[in-house]
Amino acid sequence: MKNKFKRIIALYTATIILNMTTTTTYAKEENMDEMWGDKPQISNEVSERVKWFVDDKYSMFIHWGVYSEMGGIWKGKTHYGIGEWIMHMAKIPVDEYINHSKNFNPEKFDAKAIVTLAKNAGMKCIVITAKHHEGFAMFDSAASDYTITKVSPFGRDPMKELAKECKEAGIKLGFYYSQNQDWTEPYGGNYKGTRPEGYKAEDFNIYFEKKVIPQVTELLTNYGDIAVVWFDTPGKMDKSFSEALVNLVQKHQPNCLINSRIGNGYGDYASLGDMQIPLTRNPGAWESIDTTNDSWAYAWYDEHWKSAKKIAENLISVVARGGSYMLNI
Repeated sequence: MKNKFKRIIALYTATIILNMTTTTTYAKEENMDEMWGDKPQISNEVSERVKWFVDDKYSMFIHWGVYSEMGGIWKGKTHYGIGEWIMHMAKIPVDEYINHSKNFNPEKFDAKAIVTLAKNAGMKCIVITAKHHEGFAMFDSAASDYTITKVSPFGRDPMKELAKECKEAGIKLGFYYSQNQDWTEPYGGNYKGTRPEGYKAEDFNIYFEKKVIPQVTELLTNYGDIAVVWFDTPGKMDKSFSEALVNLVQKHQPNCLINSRIGNGYGDYASLGDMQIPLTRNPGAWESIDTTNDSWAYAWYDEHWKSAKKIAENLISVVARGGSYMLNI
């Protein structure tokens, strides 16, 4: 127990960035429960496909993108809330946000150090933001010009490097992908610019077919075995889109799990609300996602760190009730 507690302290002190408690900074048109979509009916019986998830119990979450470079600041002004939503909070014009992306140059990125940190903390899986709501692909994608390999001077594919280190260390890898919201894509959900002339709600299909399907396919086929595709904020996305993604994942990686935030009642396991530590046991396979302060992505002002003791208590509380704990850095 003493060594495990030291591991948790090491993880806590090495953490750089993380998450949120309130919902008021999110899009006004929907509250977060609505944005997370209809939850699936999770059976008490755990299938063989999901058994590893139930057994592993402890994972690392990573929120990382252009918003990380901004750290909560736009044009000298701090925007309080959660770091990864700064484009929304600061009402940054699409062209300006995309142009600013050239400043994102994570030259000190070290995939091996991240994987070693996770392994030393006793974590069995890493899930990282391959594309958040800003629409920026943190991987090399042929489906978009708005990628880290094409816009950033960094020029490398950090997902490829992380996949290599995870495989060597025996750590599972998962990708977060924002399937509905895409703030820099004219046909994407909650686009922050002016829609093309003649735009109709049904034109979401253009974005879905030309960007979502190709990019999720790339993530499923270019990075080896993927344990989880972690979708988010489906909102009122039609059921047919969620079904298409389920079929796509099953086609390319039959053993890959999908979380409940794919929406419309799909999902292999239930993801609870942000930083929700339940007081009772939930049925079947489920996870609690937590972070070490109040912002999921880096925000310079957020020094409201959870103590190592609090993180340990949360981990124990979740695992004791049959869940999996995913801690964000």
